[in-house]
Amino acid sequence: MQFSVTVLGSNSALPTSERYPTAQVLNVSERFFLIDCGEGTQMQLRKYKIGFSRINHIFISHLHGDHCFGLIGLISTFGLLGRKADLHIFAHADLERMMQPQLDYFATDLPYNVIFHAINPVESEVIYEDAKVSVTTIPLRHRIPACGFLFREQQSDLHIKRDAIDFFEVPVKAIPSIKKGADYVLPSGEVVQNQRLTKPAAKPRSYAFCSDTAYFEKIIPLVEGVDLLYHESTFLEAQKVLAKKTYHSTASQAAEIAVKANVKQLILGHYSTRYYDLSPFEEEAKAVFPNTSLAREGSVFEIPYESPR
Repeated sequence: MQFSVTVLGSNSALPTSERYPTAQVLNVSERFFLIDCGEGTQMQLRKYKIGFSRINHIFISHLHGDHCFGLIGLISTFGLLGRKADLHIFAHADLERMMQPQLDYFATDLPYNVIFHAINPVESEVIYEDAKVSVTTIPLRHRIPACGFLFREQQSDLHIKRDAIDFFEVPVKAIPSIKKGADYVLPSGEVVQNQRLTKPAAKPRSYAFCSDTAYFEKIIPLVEGVDLLYHESTFLEAQKVLAKKTYHSTASQAAEIAVKANVKQLILGHYSTRYYDLSPFEEEAKAVFPNTSLAREGSVFEIPYESPR
């Protein structure tokens, strides 16, 4: 099953000719979740051939323009494409108040509903859940209220041992409950323990998105052990004082969080426009946390499905 992140925009507030403001898409079994929506997001969706109709949920980390200026254009385009499905937007309550006048002026005849879900950026709580994935907020430390998002697969059912099922002649109707952990009672009354009939399910995959934030150790227990962590790295360590002043992080600080949280892989992003060459970001972070990659437009980071042994 697919579980991957596509980077649409990797830059901070000022876009460049090569780097767009923040936006990413998480693909969970061909269902797409849009994370932030900086200016130009819909152009990037086109460029990387991501189907508009599959995006039903948008998560906005905070209300700085480079994370939400692309929303009204995307909403309008959805309408022009004849969208019928509801669009759910999860963000600070102020977003709905700011966008409603734009919707009233530019999008009065939308053929679908835009539904805003207010989130509390200072509390970690589950804000969305379905059969495939849950989304939990990660409070961050920025100049305005901001939160990241932890996407975690739901635990799948146990895997049956086909040879054991055949040996004990387990009927098909009993298999669903066995996958949920039930034992099986033979016609003789003997109980076959579940572990004789099943193998462990794969560990749920997880992705944590953390932008924008100063170095903030309180997020460590919230992202502990995730498969993939995106952590902003607006500056290099030489600008550590500026990073602190603007409530941003350096590449080294992002790597420190990755080490302390024992994550498997780190992605850096949200680069300041002052940097043309991004290789020093990777070098600086890898000195602390070797399994580091750079977010670049079009990059796809896939978390493989680990079959149970």
